[in-house]
Amino acid sequence: MTQIINWLLVYIKLQEKIIVFLFVLLTCKNITPKDDTPISKKYRYLQVDELPIFETFKKLDYKKLLQNYQDIHGKELKPINRHKNSVNKVPDTIKCPRCNAPHQYLYDNNGGKGQFLCKVCDFTFEANKVYLKSIKFKCPHCNRALEKIKTRKNFNIYKCKNDYCSFYQYNLAKMSKDEKKLFKTKPFKFKLRYIYREFKCDFTPLSKKSPVIPKVDLSRIYSSPHTLGLVLTYYANYGISARKVEGIMKDIHNIDISHQTVLNYVDAVSKYIKPYIDNYPYKLSNSFCGDETYLKIKGKWQYLFFFFDAVKKIILSYRISPDRDTLSAIKALDDALQKIKNIDQGLTFVVDGNPIYLLAQQSFAQNGVNFDIKQVIGLTNLDPISKEYRPLKQIVERLNRTFKREYKNKYGFNSSAGSEAFTILFVAYFNFLRPHSALEDKRVPVIIPELNIIPNMPGKWITLISLAQEYIEGIKAS
Repeated sequence: MTQIINWLLVYIKLQEKIIVFLFVLLTCKNITPKDDTPISKKYRYLQVDELPIFETFKKLDYKKLLQNYQDIHGKELKPINRHKNSVNKVPDTIKCPRCNAPHQYLYDNNGGKGQFLCKVCDFTFEANKVYLKSIKFKCPHCNRALEKIKTRKNFNIYKCKNDYCSFYQYNLAKMSKDEKKLFKTKPFKFKLRYIYREFKCDFTPLSKKSPVIPKVDLSRIYSSPHTLGLVLTYYANYGISARKVEGIMKDIHNIDISHQTVLNYVDAVSKYIKPYIDNYPYKLSNSFCGDETYLKIKGKWQYLFFFFDAVKKIILSYRISPDRDTLSAIKALDDALQKIKNIDQGLTFVVDGNPIYLLAQQSFAQNGVNFDIKQVIGLTNLDPISKEYRPLKQIVERLNRTFKREYKNKYGFNSSAGSEAFTILFVAYFNFLRPHSALEDKRVPVIIPELNIIPNMPGKWITLISLAQEYIEGIKAS
């Protein structure tokens, strides 16, 4: 009897351990902290085709065209002789939108369905369509007009639907038997036809923006200029958070200053110096690279686009965006292009395999700004371009790591204004104040004589603000 009782006690203790283990397992499953790192989502493979043929609409004068016809042929171009009993007559109110020819020179081109052909300028048009500001896109392979198939938030998608297009026929011939069989049932899995994306963003490449004057007047702050320089040094140079800067100023310098005042100073200084660093006459090389990194704003990860002079170690672009899309790439490239004096045929940017840069390149080419994009794909050199240009890609990745070290102690930002202010100060520090080990004598990337004579970093910050103020006053005066 005693043995049975002992055995039951052992069995009960075993059950207790199992119950405790299952309870811990189930509860911990729901409270495990999330990994505080951005999710690295692979961007979808996208094939970017060459630019289409752009056919712009030009306004003509039918009277001049009639006179030219008479000069060449020795006789006038007669109006259309219609049959008296013709059913499909052209209304008297219809005129050619291209040359303004009256209805006497217009054919009914499709049996009364609304399409007309002008005898004077040979233009086919529809009665209710506006042509003055339109641009016709044509396939560069077959010269057929492209058809708009989809409308997205920032762009329209056009496709060549000509079954005899050489581009379509070539891609169709390359398909294997299994691919052709799958294509019959699931054609959406294949990209065979020529496609062009027309971007609708209200954006002008190489546009200049006027400086924004901050609300806080630095000449009226309660702190001394040296205190302001100390705050900027701790916050920007060493990446210390605003609350820790508040503690350092109190514990080490015996200066009472709140963390909100620190943020106010940072915001004001960033707005003062942004026009200066954006329009400074940088002396650049011809080796440019770009990449995206992450930073957290209001608990959500956003993207920071850097474009960088790999030789001179100068940051040219620092665009923050909630999306890693083509519009953001266009704006980031435009920021860099504003600082490049000579945009010639040899201009090249080295980026990763993200197709948004190729689409951005096409958008600039449409506006007459031409440059080349070299994409370094993956972590291994699987193609000649990646092997040749990977060193430049690694340089901009080191810039990303430098920024992350400075940003890490911020624990994210509560507003987009805070992230922009910190990024502007980081760029100013990196370009004008931070010695770079890859440069001769570990000098700063951009040497300014007024800063060289200042012996300490707080003084350098104050001098940089003074130079920025002089620049703003000069813009106002002009």
